[in-house]
Amino acid sequence: MLKVENLTIRFDTRYGPLTAVDDVTFEVRPGEVFGLVGESGAGKSLTGQSIIGLLDPPGYIAGGQITLEGTRIDNLAYNHLRALRGRKIGMIFQDPLTSLNPLYTIGKQLTETILTHSSMTNAEAQKQAIALLTDVGIPGAGERINCYPHQFSGGMRQRVVIALALCVNPQLVIADEPTTALDVSIQAQILSLLKRMCREHGAAVILITHDMGVIAQVAQRVAVMYSGRLVEIGDVRQVVKHPQHPYARGLMGSIPSLHHQVDQLTQIDGTMPRLTDIPSGCAFHPRCPDCFDLCKDKRPPLKKIADSHIACWLYANEAHHAG
Repeated sequence: MLKVENLTIRFDTRYGPLTAVDDVTFEVRPGEVFGLVGESGAGKSLTGQSIIGLLDPPGYIAGGQITLEGTRIDNLAYNHLRALRGRKIGMIFQDPLTSLNPLYTIGKQLTETILTHSSMTNAEAQKQAIALLTDVGIPGAGERINCYPHQFSGGMRQRVVIALALCVNPQLVIADEPTTALDVSIQAQILSLLKRMCREHGAAVILITHDMGVIAQVAQRVAVMYSGRLVEIGDVRQVVKHPQHPYARGLMGSIPSLHHQVDQLTQIDGTMPRLTDIPSGCAFHPRCPDCFDLCKDKRPPLKKIADSHIACWLYANEAHHAG
Protein backbone atom coordinates (compact mmCIF):
# COMPACT_ATOMS: atom_id res chain seq x y z
CA MET A 1 0.00 0.00 0.00
CA LEU A 2 2.58 2.58 1.13
CA LYS A 3 6.38 2.55 1.05
CA VAL A 4 8.50 5.16 2.80
CA GLU A 5 12.13 4.70 1.77
CA ASN A 6 15.11 6.51 3.35
CA LEU A 7 12.95 9.55 4.15
CA THR A 8 14.98 12.53 5.38
CA ILE A 9 13.35 15.82 6.42
CA ARG A 10 15.38 18.97 7.10
CA PHE A 11 14.73 22.52 8.23
CA ASP A 12 16.79 25.46 7.03
CA THR A 13 17.61 27.64 10.06
CA ARG A 14 20.16 30.26 11.10
CA TYR A 15 22.21 27.37 12.50
CA GLY A 16 22.24 25.73 9.07
CA PRO A 17 20.13 22.76 7.89
CA LEU A 18 18.82 20.65 10.80
CA THR A 19 17.74 17.04 10.24
CA ALA A 20 14.40 16.28 11.96
CA VAL A 21 13.68 12.91 10.30
CA ASP A 22 16.74 10.85 9.42
CA ASP A 23 16.72 8.01 6.88
CA VAL A 24 13.36 6.49 7.87
CA THR A 25 12.13 3.40 6.01
CA PHE A 26 8.93 1.42 6.56
CA GLU A 27 5.94 0.07 4.67
CA VAL A 28 2.21 -0.12 5.41
CA ARG A 29 0.22 -3.11 4.18
CA PRO A 30 -3.34 -2.95 2.82
CA GLY A 31 -5.96 -2.89 5.56
CA GLU A 32 -3.57 -2.86 8.53
CA VAL A 33 -3.21 -0.40 11.41
CA PHE A 34 0.45 0.61 11.57
CA GLY A 35 1.53 2.40 14.75
CA LEU A 36 4.20 5.12 14.84
CA VAL A 37 5.21 5.80 18.44
CA GLY A 38 7.77 7.84 20.37
CA GLU A 39 8.25 10.87 22.61
CA SER A 40 7.23 14.37 21.56
CA GLY A 41 9.82 15.65 19.09
CA ALA A 42 10.72 12.21 17.73
CA GLY A 43 9.58 13.15 14.19
CA LYS A 44 6.33 11.16 14.07
CA SER A 45 4.02 13.97 12.97
CA LEU A 46 6.55 15.29 10.43
CA THR A 47 6.68 11.84 8.86
CA GLY A 48 2.89 11.80 8.57
CA GLN A 49 2.77 15.34 7.17
CA SER A 50 5.38 14.49 4.53
CA ILE A 51 3.28 11.55 3.30
CA ILE A 52 0.25 13.75 2.66
CA GLY A 53 2.31 16.71 1.43
CA LEU A 54 1.61 19.09 4.32
CA LEU A 55 5.15 19.95 5.42
CA ASP A 56 5.33 23.63 6.26
CA PRO A 57 8.38 25.71 5.20
CA PRO A 58 11.18 25.90 6.14
CA GLY A 59 10.76 22.10 6.38
CA TYR A 60 11.36 20.05 3.24
CA ILE A 61 12.06 16.48 2.12
CA ALA A 62 15.82 16.33 1.63
CA GLY A 63 16.10 12.69 0.62
CA GLY A 64 14.32 9.40 0.03
CA GLN A 65 10.96 8.77 -1.58
CA ILE A 66 7.33 7.91 -0.77
CA THR A 67 5.27 5.64 -2.99
CA LEU A 68 1.53 4.89 -2.74
CA GLU A 69 0.34 1.79 -4.59
CA GLY A 70 3.50 1.86 -6.70
CA THR A 71 3.25 5.56 -7.63
CA ARG A 72 5.75 8.04 -6.25
CA ILE A 73 3.93 10.89 -4.48
CA ASP A 74 6.58 12.95 -2.64
CA ASN A 75 7.55 14.86 -5.81
CA LEU A 76 4.04 15.61 -7.13
CA ALA A 77 2.99 19.12 -8.11
CA TYR A 78 0.66 20.98 -5.73
CA ASN A 79 -2.49 20.40 -7.81
CA HIS A 80 -1.83 16.65 -8.03
CA LEU A 81 -1.16 16.48 -4.29
CA ARG A 82 -4.37 18.37 -3.56
CA ALA A 83 -6.35 15.87 -5.65
CA LEU A 84 -4.63 13.01 -3.82
CA ARG A 85 -5.70 14.26 -0.38
CA GLY A 86 -9.12 12.97 0.52
CA ARG A 87 -9.42 10.73 -2.54
CA LYS A 88 -6.40 8.51 -1.83
CA ILE A 89 -5.19 9.66 1.61
CA GLY A 90 -7.30 10.93 4.50
CA MET A 91 -5.97 12.79 7.54
CA ILE A 92 -7.24 12.93 11.12
CA PHE A 93 -5.58 15.66 13.17
CA GLN A 94 -4.94 15.85 16.91
CA ASP A 95 -7.30 18.77 17.50
CA PRO A 96 -10.50 18.58 15.41
CA LEU A 97 -10.97 22.34 15.69
CA THR A 98 -7.88 22.82 13.50
CA SER A 99 -9.32 20.68 10.70
CA LEU A 100 -12.94 21.90 10.80
CA ASN A 101 -13.76 25.34 9.44
CA PRO A 102 -15.73 27.23 12.14
CA LEU A 103 -17.50 29.34 9.49
CA TYR A 104 -19.18 26.43 7.70
CA THR A 105 -21.68 23.83 8.86
CA ILE A 106 -20.59 20.22 9.26
CA GLY A 107 -22.78 19.28 6.29
CA LYS A 108 -21.21 21.92 4.05
CA GLN A 109 -17.72 20.64 4.80
CA LEU A 110 -18.63 16.98 4.24
CA THR A 111 -20.58 17.55 1.02
CA GLU A 112 -17.89 19.85 -0.39
CA THR A 113 -15.27 17.13 0.11
CA ILE A 114 -17.51 14.46 -1.42
CA LEU A 115 -18.34 16.65 -4.45
CA THR A 116 -14.67 17.55 -5.00
CA HIS A 117 -13.62 13.92 -5.33
CA SER A 118 -16.70 12.33 -6.93
CA SER A 119 -19.33 12.87 -9.62
CA MET A 120 -22.29 12.87 -7.20
CA THR A 121 -25.07 15.43 -7.28
CA ASN A 122 -25.66 17.76 -4.32
CA ALA A 123 -28.59 15.65 -3.15
CA GLU A 124 -26.54 12.42 -3.33
CA ALA A 125 -23.63 14.03 -1.47
CA GLN A 126 -25.99 15.29 1.25
CA LYS A 127 -27.46 11.79 1.62
CA GLN A 128 -24.01 10.23 1.88
CA ALA A 129 -22.91 12.84 4.44
CA ILE A 130 -25.90 12.02 6.67
CA ALA A 131 -25.16 8.29 6.32
CA LEU A 132 -21.52 8.87 7.31
CA LEU A 133 -22.48 10.92 10.37
CA THR A 134 -24.87 8.15 11.39
CA ASP A 135 -22.13 5.53 10.91
CA VAL A 136 -19.72 7.41 13.19
CA GLY A 137 -22.34 7.66 15.92
CA ILE A 138 -23.68 11.21 15.62
CA PRO A 139 -27.27 11.06 16.99
CA GLY A 140 -29.92 12.79 14.90
CA ALA A 141 -27.53 13.14 11.97
CA GLY A 142 -30.24 14.53 9.70
CA GLU A 143 -30.64 17.58 11.97
CA ARG A 144 -27.06 17.86 13.29
CA ILE A 145 -25.65 18.08 9.76
CA ASN A 146 -26.69 21.75 9.73
CA CYS A 147 -24.81 22.54 12.97
CA TYR A 148 -21.47 24.32 13.23
CA PRO A 149 -18.33 22.74 14.79
CA HIS A 150 -18.63 24.77 18.02
CA GLN A 151 -22.04 23.17 18.64
CA PHE A 152 -20.42 19.72 19.05
CA SER A 153 -18.45 18.33 22.00
CA GLY A 154 -14.80 17.35 21.55
CA GLY A 155 -15.62 13.67 21.11
CA MET A 156 -18.39 14.42 18.60
CA ARG A 157 -16.08 16.75 16.64
CA GLN A 158 -13.51 13.97 16.39
CA ARG A 159 -16.23 11.65 15.05
CA VAL A 160 -17.01 14.26 12.40
CA VAL A 161 -13.31 14.44 11.47
CA ILE A 162 -13.23 10.63 11.06
CA ALA A 163 -16.26 10.87 8.79
CA LEU A 164 -14.52 13.66 6.85
CA ALA A 165 -11.35 11.57 6.43
CA LEU A 166 -13.30 8.55 5.16
CA CYS A 167 -16.03 10.24 3.11
CA VAL A 168 -14.53 9.32 -0.30
CA ASN A 169 -13.09 5.93 0.73
CA PRO A 170 -9.33 6.67 0.74
CA GLN A 171 -6.87 3.77 0.68
CA LEU A 172 -4.82 5.25 3.55
CA VAL A 173 -5.76 7.25 6.65
CA ILE A 174 -3.13 9.07 8.73
CA ALA A 175 -4.37 9.59 12.29
CA ASP A 176 -2.11 12.01 14.18
CA GLU A 177 -2.75 11.74 17.94
CA PRO A 178 -6.52 11.36 17.33
CA THR A 179 -7.44 10.90 21.01
CA THR A 180 -5.02 13.19 22.86
CA ALA A 181 -7.54 15.98 23.58
CA LEU A 182 -10.26 13.57 24.77
CA ASP A 183 -11.01 12.02 28.15
CA VAL A 184 -10.27 8.33 28.65
CA SER A 185 -13.80 6.97 28.19
CA ILE A 186 -14.22 8.88 24.90
CA GLN A 187 -10.73 7.79 23.76
CA ALA A 188 -11.76 4.13 23.83
CA GLN A 189 -14.91 4.89 21.80
CA ILE A 190 -12.99 6.87 19.18
CA LEU A 191 -10.30 4.18 18.79
CA SER A 192 -12.92 1.47 18.42
CA LEU A 193 -14.80 3.61 15.90
CA LEU A 194 -11.65 4.39 13.90
CA LYS A 195 -10.70 0.71 13.71
CA ARG A 196 -14.22 -0.36 12.69
CA MET A 197 -14.71 2.38 10.09
CA CYS A 198 -11.34 1.74 8.45
CA ARG A 199 -12.03 -2.00 8.37
CA GLU A 200 -15.43 -1.43 6.74
CA HIS A 201 -13.97 1.03 4.22
CA GLY A 202 -10.91 -1.17 3.55
CA ALA A 203 -8.44 1.58 4.46
CA ALA A 204 -4.99 1.13 5.96
CA VAL A 205 -4.15 3.38 8.93
CA ILE A 206 -0.98 5.03 10.18
CA LEU A 207 -1.69 5.76 13.85
CA ILE A 208 0.72 8.37 15.25
CA THR A 209 0.84 8.56 19.05
CA HIS A 210 3.08 8.69 22.12
CA ASP A 211 0.72 6.33 24.00
CA MET A 212 1.78 2.68 23.86
CA GLY A 213 -1.55 1.69 25.42
CA VAL A 214 -3.32 3.05 22.35
CA ILE A 215 -0.92 1.18 20.04
CA ALA A 216 -1.38 -2.10 21.93
CA GLN A 217 -5.15 -1.76 21.67
CA VAL A 218 -5.45 -0.95 17.97
CA ALA A 219 -2.32 -1.62 15.86
CA GLN A 220 -1.04 -4.78 14.19
CA ARG A 221 2.54 -3.55 13.70
CA VAL A 222 4.44 -0.72 15.34
CA ALA A 223 7.52 1.39 14.62
CA VAL A 224 9.32 3.10 17.52
CA MET A 225 10.98 6.45 16.70
CA TYR A 226 13.65 8.31 18.62
CA SER A 227 15.22 11.62 17.63
CA GLY A 228 14.07 11.33 14.03
CA ARG A 229 15.24 7.73 13.59
CA LEU A 230 13.54 4.35 13.68
CA VAL A 231 14.92 2.13 16.44
CA GLU A 232 12.55 -0.86 16.29
CA ILE A 233 9.80 -2.16 13.98
CA GLY A 234 7.82 -5.31 14.59
CA ASP A 235 4.56 -7.05 15.39
CA VAL A 236 2.77 -5.12 18.12
CA ARG A 237 2.63 -8.12 20.47
CA GLN A 238 6.37 -8.68 20.10
CA VAL A 239 7.27 -5.02 20.67
CA VAL A 240 4.88 -4.57 23.60
CA LYS A 241 5.64 -7.83 25.42
CA HIS A 242 9.27 -8.41 24.39
CA PRO A 243 10.84 -5.10 23.29
CA GLN A 244 14.46 -5.43 22.18
CA HIS A 245 15.84 -1.91 21.80
CA PRO A 246 16.73 -0.26 25.16
CA TYR A 247 14.52 2.75 24.33
CA ALA A 248 11.56 0.52 23.47
CA ARG A 249 12.15 -1.43 26.71
CA GLY A 250 12.09 1.85 28.61
CA LEU A 251 8.80 2.88 26.98
CA MET A 252 7.20 -0.47 27.80
CA GLY A 253 8.54 -0.45 31.34
CA SER A 254 6.97 2.93 32.03
CA ILE A 255 3.44 1.56 31.49
CA PRO A 256 1.62 0.34 34.61
CA SER A 257 0.07 -3.13 34.39
CA LEU A 258 -3.03 -4.60 36.00
CA HIS A 259 -1.54 -8.10 35.83
CA HIS A 260 1.91 -7.60 37.36
CA GLN A 261 2.66 -5.67 40.54
CA VAL A 262 5.95 -3.75 40.52
CA ASP A 263 7.47 -1.48 43.16
CA GLN A 264 8.63 1.11 40.66
CA LEU A 265 8.03 1.83 36.97
CA THR A 266 11.00 2.15 34.59
CA GLN A 267 12.36 5.67 34.16
CA ILE A 268 14.37 6.79 31.15
CA ASP A 269 16.85 9.34 32.51
CA GLY A 270 17.51 12.54 30.58
CA THR A 271 15.60 14.09 27.67
CA MET A 272 15.53 13.74 23.90
CA PRO A 273 18.29 15.88 22.32
CA ARG A 274 17.52 19.08 20.43
CA LEU A 275 18.00 19.09 16.67
CA THR A 276 21.01 21.35 17.14
CA ASP A 277 22.67 18.87 19.50
CA ILE A 278 22.02 15.32 18.26
CA PRO A 279 24.91 13.14 19.51
CA SER A 280 27.16 11.09 17.27
CA GLY A 281 26.61 7.37 16.84
CA CYS A 282 23.33 6.14 18.29
CA ALA A 283 21.24 9.18 19.24
CA PHE A 284 19.96 7.34 22.33
CA HIS A 285 23.39 6.49 23.76
CA PRO A 286 23.57 9.32 26.39
CA ARG A 287 20.39 7.90 28.02
CA CYS A 288 21.02 4.20 27.37
CA PRO A 289 21.80 1.87 30.32
CA ASP A 290 23.49 -0.60 27.95
CA CYS A 291 25.73 1.89 26.12
CA PHE A 292 29.30 0.92 25.17
CA ASP A 293 32.03 2.60 23.09
CA LEU A 294 30.75 1.62 19.63
CA CYS A 295 27.36 3.22 20.38
CA LYS A 296 29.04 6.61 20.83
CA ASP A 297 30.97 6.52 17.57
CA LYS A 298 28.91 4.72 14.93
CA ARG A 299 25.22 4.82 14.09
CA PRO A 300 23.62 1.34 14.19
CA PRO A 301 21.73 0.31 11.01
CA LEU A 302 18.18 -1.01 11.16
CA LYS A 303 18.66 -4.79 10.77
CA LYS A 304 16.22 -7.69 10.64
CA ILE A 305 16.51 -9.84 13.77
CA ALA A 306 14.01 -12.72 14.07
CA ASP A 307 10.62 -11.15 13.24
CA SER A 308 11.59 -7.54 14.02
CA HIS A 309 13.92 -4.84 12.71
CA ILE A 310 16.17 -3.27 15.37
CA ALA A 311 18.79 -0.50 15.23
CA CYS A 312 21.09 -1.40 18.13
CA TRP A 313 24.69 -2.60 18.41
CA LEU A 314 23.64 -5.02 21.16
CA TYR A 315 22.22 -7.26 18.43
CA ALA A 316 25.01 -6.97 15.83
CA ASN A 317 25.95 -10.67 16.15
CA GLU A 318 22.32 -11.82 15.84
CA ALA A 319 21.90 -9.70 12.70
CA HIS A 320 25.10 -11.18 11.24
CA HIS A 321 23.95 -14.74 11.85
CA ALA A 322 20.44 -13.97 10.52
CA GLY A 323 21.99 -12.59 7.34
